[in-house]
Amino acid sequence: MAINNAKHFVGEIYGVRCTIIETSVSLDRAAFLNDLLSYNNLEVKELEEPPINPGDEPKFTIGVTNLLFNPVFAIYERQMKTREGDAVTPGYWKQECTNCDPRYWMKRKQRKSA
Repeated sequence: MAINNAKHFVGEIYGVRCTIIETSVSLDRAAFLNDLLSYNNLEVKELEEPPINPGDEPKFTIGVTNLLFNPVFAIYERQMKTREGDAVTPGYWKQECTNCDPRYWMKRKQRKSA
């Protein structure tokens, strides 16, 4: 789920209804999300998608068992924390930075002025 779209998707992973966080993610992204969501006390489910072409890198669908969880709201309402104790920002969620400025709107202003 892109964090610029607050639409809530529910699906099944191994017979368990889950809020779908992201689909078709790489192994590294799946590991990052699994660690972040587990640290925030969410039960994470991963589903390996079959490759489209033989020899392709495996892709994963990530979900959490909390059907009311919405990552967009959790990020912008500062409900999720990193292992360092900082609030998860949009930049951190997208893996653009590790020590992100919590004022996510400042990045947009800088782009316009540059």
